Amino acid sequence: MAKRNDALADRFSRYREITITVTGRTSGRAISNPVWFVLEDGKLYLLPVKGSDTQWYKNALKNPTIHIDARGAEAEFQVTPITDPQGVRSVVEKFRAKYGAGDVKKYYSKFDVAVVAPAY
Repeated sequence: MAKRNDALADRFSRYREITITVTGRTSGRAISNPVWFVLEDGKLYLLPVKGSDTQWYKNALKNPTIHIDARGAEAEFQVTPITDPQGVRSVVEKFRAKYGAGDVKKYYSKFDVAVVAPAY
């Protein structure tokens, strides 16, 4: 277990993008998407690009177990939605700090939700 976490921690520190796989809320199929992420204080934060309208977010609400592949280091996580405005704003600020305010503005269109999962 620790070995997998070490590999994940290594990938999280070196890469800007991971792939998440969620279970389709109606199809039941595995659906994968590349996403940006922020790892801070042992927590993994994800920000849906279209906020609550993002399909992977809607799927994660129905089945909060998501699979993460960080270039070969893989694990399952239980995500929890963040819906309070202050919490979402905090995650948005983390993304702006990591990726730059310009790119966050360019790629993200709605800031009403985020998700968090314990990373380790």
